[in-house]
Amino acid sequence: MSELFRGMDRTALRAAYDNVAAVEDVAERMLGFQARSAALYESVPCRRDIAYGPRPRQRFDWLPCGKPDTPIFVFIHGGYWQARSKEDFAFVASGPLACGFNVVLAEYTLAPEASMTEIVGEIEALLAALADDRDGLGTRAPICLAGHSAGGQLSAHFREHEALVHAMPISALVDLEPIAMSWLNDKLQLTPLEIDAYSPMRHIGRGVPMTISVGTAELPELIRHSEEYAAACRQAGERVEFVPLPGCNHFTILEDLARPDGLQLRALVTAMNMQRAG
Repeated sequence: MSELFRGMDRTALRAAYDNVAAVEDVAERMLGFQARSAALYESVPCRRDIAYGPRPRQRFDWLPCGKPDTPIFVFIHGGYWQARSKEDFAFVASGPLACGFNVVLAEYTLAPEASMTEIVGEIEALLAALADDRDGLGTRAPICLAGHSAGGQLSAHFREHEALVHAMPISALVDLEPIAMSWLNDKLQLTPLEIDAYSPMRHIGRGVPMTISVGTAELPELIRHSEEYAAACRQAGERVEFVPLPGCNHFTILEDLARPDGLQLRALVTAMNMQRAG
């Protein structure tokens, strides 16, 4: 099979990006995530499945921390833009809530039902709905847009959005070129224009400060995305805090996010406090 990307053919690309195959206990861990998420929904005040558009998955959950005039932590789940739901990862909200953030758990239409252009458009519509506060939730507040994996790509893409004060790409896929050459593109059907427009690595030098994190036990390609992105943004003069998480893989990194004393939230709170002070 011919070389497609950085010396890798299609088989090698699958091994380089298949996070599920790389983690032996992923099925058991996901069941744990889902159970913890269901428990969180039962234990904290929230409004669920608020529509921000007409499609079934254009919805979000609102989890207030109970403090006035607090920023919003918007979390976009991963799943390679074609799997999973906000209900799978709701447990991560416990960390930001304890740190004094209101939390939005975002949902969006998955491929192949939606193209990358449509998915990006849905996140833009979500941000507009939060800024308009048309549901009277009190969402007219500064936003930290966070996302994991595919959600990390979406969070980084919007770092120039006027509603944002901070972005937090977690294990983010910031270059869509290898994705377009792999099995993941069977459903995504990325176009050359989409690869260029929606690869954050190709749009360096503008936007809000970022906290970029990745686990040191993740696949080398995932680590490369975060390391090279952070380095390029810093070189361009952007304000970036790079947070490598020792021993964390693509899924256990979310367990750190769910802890208010975890490395990611400690770095985020410090960075946002510095922004306010500056």
